[in-house]
Amino acid sequence: MPIFYKPKGKLSKKDQSLARLENFRKEISTDCHIIPLEELCHRFSTDPVTGLTSDQAAEVLKRTGPNMLTPSKKRSEILKFLEALFQGLLWIGSGLCYISVLVLYMTSEDNELDMDNVVLGAVLIIVVLVTGSFMYYQERKSQGIMESFARMVPAKATVIRGGQIEIIQSADVVLGDLIDVKFGDRIPADLRIIHCQNLKVDNSPITGESEPQFRSNSYTDDNYLETKNVAFFSTSVVEGTGRACGDQTVMGHIAGLTARLQPNKTPMAKELHRFMKIISVWAVSLGLTLGITCLILGHTLIETLLFAIGMIVANVPEGLLATVIVCLTVTAKRMASENCLIKKLESVETLGCTSMICSDKTGTLTQNRMTVCHIWYNGTVQDVDFNKMKQKKQQQNETEPEKGDVGKNLIRCATLCNRAEFMPGEERKPILQRQVRGDASEGAILKFVESLNLLGSNFKDLNPKLIEIPFSSSTKYQLSVHNIESDRCLIVMKGAPEVILERCSHILHENNTQIMTPEMLNMCNAACLDFAEMGERVLGFCDYKMEPRYTKDFPFSTEPANFPQRGLRFLGLIALIDPPRPQVPDAIRKCKSAGIKVAMVTGDHPVTAKAIALKVGIITDSTIHQFTTMNSVRKFATTINAPGAVVLHGGVLRNLLQDELDDLLFKHSEIVFARTSPTQKLQIVEGYQRLGEIVAVTGDGVNDAPALKKADTGIAMGIAGTEVSQQAADIILMDDNFASIITGIEEGRRIFDNLKKSITYTLASNMPEILPFLAYSFIAIPLPIGVVGILCIDLLTDMMPAISLAYEKAESDIMLRPPRNPLRDRLVNRKLYFLAYGNLGMLEALGAFFVYFVVMAEHGFLPKTLIGIRDEWESHKNLNDSYGRSWTHHQRQVLQCTCYTAVMMSVVVTQWTNLLACKTRYNSLLKQGKSHICDDIENETSPQEWKIWY
Repeated sequence: MPIFYKPKGKLSKKDQSLARLENFRKEISTDCHIIPLEELCHRFSTDPVTGLTSDQAAEVLKRTGPNMLTPSKKRSEILKFLEALFQGLLWIGSGLCYISVLVLYMTSEDNELDMDNVVLGAVLIIVVLVTGSFMYYQERKSQGIMESFARMVPAKATVIRGGQIEIIQSADVVLGDLIDVKFGDRIPADLRIIHCQNLKVDNSPITGESEPQFRSNSYTDDNYLETKNVAFFSTSVVEGTGRACGDQTVMGHIAGLTARLQPNKTPMAKELHRFMKIISVWAVSLGLTLGITCLILGHTLIETLLFAIGMIVANVPEGLLATVIVCLTVTAKRMASENCLIKKLESVETLGCTSMICSDKTGTLTQNRMTVCHIWYNGTVQDVDFNKMKQKKQQQNETEPEKGDVGKNLIRCATLCNRAEFMPGEERKPILQRQVRGDASEGAILKFVESLNLLGSNFKDLNPKLIEIPFSSSTKYQLSVHNIESDRCLIVMKGAPEVILERCSHILHENNTQIMTPEMLNMCNAACLDFAEMGERVLGFCDYKMEPRYTKDFPFSTEPANFPQRGLRFLGLIALIDPPRPQVPDAIRKCKSAGIKVAMVTGDHPVTAKAIALKVGIITDSTIHQFTTMNSVRKFATTINAPGAVVLHGGVLRNLLQDELDDLLFKHSEIVFARTSPTQKLQIVEGYQRLGEIVAVTGDGVNDAPALKKADTGIAMGIAGTEVSQQAADIILMDDNFASIITGIEEGRRIFDNLKKSITYTLASNMPEILPFLAYSFIAIPLPIGVVGILCIDLLTDMMPAISLAYEKAESDIMLRPPRNPLRDRLVNRKLYFLAYGNLGMLEALGAFFVYFVVMAEHGFLPKTLIGIRDEWESHKNLNDSYGRSWTHHQRQVLQCTCYTAVMMSVVVTQWTNLLACKTRYNSLLKQGKSHICDDIENETSPQEWKIWY
């Protein structure tokens, strides 16, 4: 069969959108960071000194368009509102009500108007308008992803055109522009760096790295996201200056991918759609069956139509949609008090059936603040406990630093060789809670040394800095010279341990300065390796007491340096880490006991990611396979049978085939993905979804936005999260705490259980509403209950008890059950139908008929005389009862209204006992205990809110 293709440029809008989406799914492929600068300048027709001319820039702008994110196509808000309103079975029910009214009005001799169906139709319309408006309001709050991206775009950019510095709108930046950036600027486009000085950028929105990253003009990696000679669009310069040449943007890639992704339909939405479809088929089938039977029994076409419409309306659960909305809203409010802000109501239940959590590391599993955790000196490791260390130091005799405590020398060096400062106005706060101006690692060391306070207050001011060599990515150390002890000067240095050790010829060991022997060097390197394997960042410290000729008046110079920089004395190591949140290990244990798998997906280094995964319990297996090449993955897949835990680098993930990724995800429950790009995070989520998992994703950066939107439940951070991630997510954690997710999962499972209870309770009253119509049609008895009675039951007396079940406490084993499988464990299944219709509903119907016949018998119409008298009952002629008394039409109508009331009250009373029967699904009522809706509401609302309920 031939396949016909549309000519290029003739694709439909849908096909064009899909093509763009597939293009955005691909990793960015460019060589702009690899090719020599001369070739790059030739490609963009620019000059590395003078940049483009104004005419060249205008021509390029006309050809390529403005430097801005392409906005997604917006749908009309009116269409969205109408779409939210015009869906569901209630519109059909209201329409049938008015068709019934119209038919009866046109066929009756006195143009009788059926007010019962008029009222019912109006109420159904009100219910659907209110619930539809509420759903539209909830959806409206979740929009604005592209607006959030746009707010990250810098307004101005400093460019060099024709050798002159100009400040222009960032939208006017073009390919080949020479950009000048400095501290505090936002990057106006993806830039190839051609010259910089101590340039640091905050890449956390793109890569998720918590610390500022050094940039240089040297190509360091084939991966566009890893190389150091590229600065990304919308990231911030936190230190230094630089000049760069413009390129296409990673941010635009992420924005396009996020905007065009279509999130999966939630399990709750699928369940409600399925339930409404089943109810529709059931109602229409009953209506058609009744209509055909009535025609066979000789009823007129008009009577048959009225019977069929009445049966369909009786099957419409008028209050169910409102009950579901209220139940979800109640749970969303409860979760808000637990620091989970729900943006999309259906996400409450989706979180409950989550089977896989893909969690970011920084800020979610960890505290997002660097902290000193270990110090190493004198050949031993000391755990940092501020109180114990301070007490220990105070008990020691005060001695000269050179001759006394080794740790004090290390603290002195760490204090002096530190550029971080506390923010003004923070003096009254505890030291660990103060805000710091400076690098995250230096801020952590500042808080550490200030908490110890071993050197006294103002030690840094009493020993002023004479000269400094700042930290840079090329040297990997920071050095400063200080005036101490009258006119003597001291060199202090910190940096990467390997760099510091290379410059040291001595070591302070056992309170003595000794020559650095190979054994000593090996001991230091072993300590560094131990810290690195724990995922800690290690800094080495050394000092050097200068000769007497180096006084504070000496003309120090850094270029060239006129003071010693080698032959220093090694003091020790300080290890820092972004510590796990204390609640996280317990939360992950609860996840695993509930059958939920947890994977870490982070942009950080594999060693750090693995260490944190071990600390929090994501990895518990003693066998850990760490893959850095494709061959190692494929070899592992063919030769290793034991699963074990897996640490996978993003560079390897990029080259995995879909089947290989699915196989890896299926076989291993403990996986850590490190150095992942935004596209790879999306790839991981889609892989788990292909395996049938219900995936929740946590994230806080722009790089997490595509995965957050594609996940079944996207969970963004409320404190550290970017606006883009919060717009793409369904739930926002206001405390950035992973443990709050467990609360959400428990609430999600609870609401699923409680919704099943509410639906069972609601459907049970359908039988005493349906069977009277069947009896009215088939055995021709006077109608036992009217439409208004049905309306009172469904929208008044049943509503509050059904809503009260939303407040029902979770059953004790709710977090010990495996996650709900949406394909098997349905919201409405055969068991629920049997319980609602075949058990509880039939008992209620028997009670309703018993009351009906008793009322009729008390007024003279025995059960045997009621059968077959429907037509005579509804005629305007007089009718004799079982005792021969004559009843007028008006008297019969009064008696029938009495029956309506009695049957309605019978259903209401039996629904009370039904409420008790629906309180639990698994536990016994005695084990679960009883509660009252007012007690629960009073516990969960403020006094002002409590007044509203009354």
